[in-house]
Amino acid sequence: MMEKKKSGQALSTMAILEAALFLSHEPLSLEKLRQVCEVTHQEIRESLEKIKMELEKEDRGLVLLETPQGYQLGTKPEAAAYIERMFFEEEYSSAPLSRAALETLAIIALKQPVTRLEIENIRGVKADGVIDNLIKRGLIRVTGRREALGRPILYGITEDFLQYFGLKDLAELEALKKLWLNDTVFPGVGETK
Repeated sequence: MMEKKKSGQALSTMAILEAALFLSHEPLSLEKLRQVCEVTHQEIRESLEKIKMELEKEDRGLVLLETPQGYQLGTKPEAAAYIERMFFEEEYSSAPLSRAALETLAIIALKQPVTRLEIENIRGVKADGVIDNLIKRGLIRVTGRREALGRPILYGITEDFLQYFGLKDLAELEALKKLWLNDTVFPGVGETK
């Protein structure tokens, strides 16, 4: 296997191919790979075959795919479920908040610590799903349990909440609460809006 010397270090054609395939977001043609490695088509094919065999025989998460457009690295089907979870969580956490989520967050921020029942009494609708989603996004957290019948769970905001809304600390939130609460009346238990 031919080795290339760039900046004092020797790299095999396989190493160069692996790096190129790893960094490319699209399939690379045999010709493009030949230009990158500066070797013959035959040497590229042999190196690709060795990479493919190594990935198949070892306990690795990648496979070498051959498409009509060229070659690229892909995820083994067995690993797909794990990788999808990672991208779902990234996409989910960057999705905009719904009106229900914003209303629920406002109640929690202003009245924390607060129970689910208190939130539902203020909003007038069930809040289970919204609370679960806000916890998954890291904007609220369980802060404890109220010393009352059934010991209901108490919710409060997190540091991520402050960051999400551009607040530097709880003191800044408290100042906003004072301004807003002077003009707002929350319904009592058993009342609706």
